[in-house]
Amino acid sequence: MRITLGIAAACVMGLTMSASAHHSHGQYEETFSDIQGTVKEMHLLTPHSWVYIEVKDASGATKLWALEGTNRPALEKIGITRDYVKPGDTIKARCHPLRDKNSGCLLGFLQGPGWIGEGLGRRQRPRARDF
Repeated sequence: MRITLGIAAACVMGLTMSASAHHSHGQYEETFSDIQGTVKEMHLLTPHSWVYIEVKDASGATKLWALEGTNRPALEKIGITRDYVKPGDTIKARCHPLRDKNSGCLLGFLQGPGWIGEGLGRRQRPRARDF
């Protein structure tokens, strides 16, 4: 009886801990958008990395965009390190924009000088033909 109760308690704790760590990307659109800009800052962090880029709008005004990616270890696993993208680099991103139309998105693909990487970091995907 004690063993069964102990196993049940351990299972409940394990499910509770994993559920509290999980979150949704519901604030992002289902569709992709392409943006291009100049890297202002890059922060490889856990649980999420961020790339901040300056993007020119139709009128020529510059707006700062926040691009959310996966954690540092996952990005480093596919070769994206602190030295890979530097302030001043021009990059192109294919990402899911925020639903509220603010200047931010969830990374899908990121293309910079001579390379392409997947922002979500799960595995390297083939380059999109139209990207």
